[in-house]
Amino acid sequence: MNPYNSRMAPYWVYHAGESTLYQYPYAYRQPVFSRAIITAARGDVTGDGVADEVFLIGNQTSGSPLWRNITLVIRDGKTHQERQIQLHNNIGYNPSLFLADVTGNQTEDVAVVIDTGGSGGSIYAYVFAYMNRQFRQIFNSDSFNDEFKYSVSYQNQYKASVISQRQHEQYILDLTYKGRDYLNEIYTNQGVLKAPIEGWVNPLSGLYPVDFNRDGVYELLAYQRIAGRYNADSLGYVQTVLKWNGRNFGVDRQNVSIVGGAAT
Repeated sequence: MNPYNSRMAPYWVYHAGESTLYQYPYAYRQPVFSRAIITAARGDVTGDGVADEVFLIGNQTSGSPLWRNITLVIRDGKTHQERQIQLHNNIGYNPSLFLADVTGNQTEDVAVVIDTGGSGGSIYAYVFAYMNRQFRQIFNSDSFNDEFKYSVSYQNQYKASVISQRQHEQYILDLTYKGRDYLNEIYTNQGVLKAPIEGWVNPLSGLYPVDFNRDGVYELLAYQRIAGRYNADSLGYVQTVLKWNGRNFGVDRQNVSIVGGAAT
C-alpha cells in the first residue's frame, strides 16, 4: 500500500515558532490549508497537577475580523495527547478563553466566549469541565437564552417594568435619567404614556468569572442588555450571578442596573 495515498486521513502539524496549524495530506506533504491559533492559555484543566495547553483555532476570513470553524483544542500536559471540541456556534468575532475553577473541584474549567457581531452585542458562550475522564459542556448560551425570558413594558409616571419570568421577580426602572427630550416624546405633561410601549431583554451579552466569596471558586456573572423602543435605546442590564450546585448552574442572585445620567 502506498503510505502517501491521498485517501488516508490528513494530519495536523504545529510548526515551531509559528502560530498556524498546518494540515498535510499524505499524498503531497505540503500545506494545503491552514488554521491559525486565535488565542491560547495554560492551566491544569484535567486535574492531574500538570499544566495543560488550551487553544482556540479557526480560519480567519480574508480582510475581515470574522473567524470561522472556531474549535477548542486541549493538549494534555502529561500525555501530550490532544482533544478537539467542536462548538455548536463556531463563527464570530474576538474569540476568547478564560480558565477558572467554577465547579469547586480544584481544577480549572474552560470557558469560550465569541462575539456574534449582532446589533444587540450578544455573545456565544460555552463552559467545559473535566468530569469522569472527559470534557463535559456544563454551560452554553443557547440554553441560557432559552431559559431566561423577560417582559419589558413602559409604565405611567416615567417608569418601566422588567419581569423575570424564570425568577418570578419584577424590577421597576425610573426613566427620568433619560432626560426631558426623551420623556416628552412618549409621555404627556402629566406623566401618562401617549401609547403603550413594549421593550425586550437581549440575549446574553457578557459572561465573566468572579470569585465573590474569595474562596478560589468562581461564579459566573451574566449580563443581558434591556432595550426600550429600539435596540440602541438601552434601559440598563439584567445581571445574573450563576453558581454551580454540583449538577448545573443555579441562580445565586439577580438584579438590574441602569446607566447613570447627568446630575442636576
